[in-house]
Amino acid sequence: MPFNSREFEWADLTLIVGGRDVTGVRGVKYSEKIEREPIYAKGRKPKAIQSGNIAYEGEFMMLQSEYDALEISGGGSILSLSVDALVSFGNPIDGNFMKTDALDGIRFLEGVKEYKQGDKFADITVPFICLDIRKNV
Repeated sequence: MPFNSREFEWADLTLIVGGRDVTGVRGVKYSEKIEREPIYAKGRKPKAIQSGNIAYEGEFMMLQSEYDALEISGGGSILSLSVDALVSFGNPIDGNFMKTDALDGIRFLEGVKEYKQGDKFADITVPFICLDIRKNV
């Protein structure tokens, strides 16, 4: 088997939101965060670090046509939607390893459209929170 050092590239990404392949996706970002707090006792240095809640958030960057489709499916607003998403990397056709992350229970935080002079298209960023990010499903 020949050595292949090829990395994932943008062309290898597939985004499925609410069961629909989002072909107008221009960016995807998601993260998990945990609350951490140092615990102090005698002296000036922390004695331990305690952990709290975990939060999941992200954003999708898409063309306006994709945003409009989300608005229509939400009855005129994306704020009423609750959807799941799959983010997959890889290309099974050329034998590339497939990696899929599941974003469960997405709720969008705001619906913003922005247009500027000279734009050739509308690039819309939609922030969200979700209930869980399951990796390598």
